Amino acid sequence: MKIVFTGGGSGGHFYPIVAVAEEIHQIVEREKLLSPEMYYIGPSVLDYEALAEQSITWKKTNAGKMRRYFSIRNAFDLVKVVIGVIQSTFQLFFLYPDVVFSKGGYASFPTTFAARILRIPVIIHESDAHPGRANIIASKWAKAIAISFPGVTQYFGKNIDSSKFALVGNPIRRVLFRPAREGAHSYLGLQDTIPTLLVLGGSQGAQAINSVVLDALPELLEKYQVIHQTGKDNIESVRGIANVILKDNPNKERYRAFGFLNILAIRMSAGIASVVVTRAGAGSIFEAAAWGLPSIVIPLPEEISHDQTKNAFAYARDGAAVVLKQKNLSKNILIAEIDRILGNDKVRSDMIAAAKEFAKPDAAEKIARLIVDTALKHED
Repeated sequence: MKIVFTGGGSGGHFYPIVAVAEEIHQIVEREKLLSPEMYYIGPSVLDYEALAEQSITWKKTNAGKMRRYFSIRNAFDLVKVVIGVIQSTFQLFFLYPDVVFSKGGYASFPTTFAARILRIPVIIHESDAHPGRANIIASKWAKAIAISFPGVTQYFGKNIDSSKFALVGNPIRRVLFRPAREGAHSYLGLQDTIPTLLVLGGSQGAQAINSVVLDALPELLEKYQVIHQTGKDNIESVRGIANVILKDNPNKERYRAFGFLNILAIRMSAGIASVVVTRAGAGSIFEAAAWGLPSIVIPLPEEISHDQTKNAFAYARDGAAVVLKQKNLSKNILIAEIDRILGNDKVRSDMIAAAKEFAKPDAAEKIARLIVDTALKHED
């Protein structure tokens, strides 16, 4: 059994692939199947170690990003797309996998199109409440379309057979479903008697969120502790500003800034957090839901990402989150929302219940099952 994964551009595309691969190994072991050969085809790899842990081999190919606005770079990237399709066609021809699984994103198109040329079954997964163009195109020949949010089917067009769709949620690695509480306060150097805020700007951080958190720090630290993932590129400047702001503040030890939270750190942070402030990428939303944490969601502005705004309101609809638009964001509004949630047990418990209801912990397993079944049929 040979399986090819593709998709990329961000952690939101990459890490669900790792989660699905993990579940494929579980199915293979449980059902005593032959170990699969698994490959990842894309222009780059976000996390080599994560691929190696799942015995996935990387095959490099070109890919071009077609922007929604006029840019001379579109012409150059179109050439990359053509080259990528040719490269992917040769790679798939010699590998001849039983199935291709795509997470979407510009990096996925050459491989899914090559699979169409070679008549290899394609399964796609759409993380967001509004699908990206790569998945909309690939849906025309995909054997199955897994989705994370209800209502996404309307964006794929009326000619797509409704039986292809499966609402499964967003795949999350198993380890992230288990927040680590024991020893977390000691590990993070925080007190266990003070509520803790977890601020996540996504894998790349978010400067707008960083700025408003820094503005609000003196007041936040009067009541709360703050774990702040700033993004690797922002950590030095954020720590420098925080040191100035908190120079003579008696509560400065309640603030912890990290460029990036590794698996253990994120599990421990989630284990002691009372509320999470986050962007609205599908991965961030489904992780917060899996942790059962009330969320304050700050989507990227619509001119940058339509997906995040739709994700945010889709998640907030059932009461698991509050949405703050970036253009309206200020320290006073942020503090007021945090106080409202943590100052009212009924509000907080309702949000926790809604988050747990929204979470779909078996998403990766369901997709893995679909991939394995498709691959075995193709082998026959």
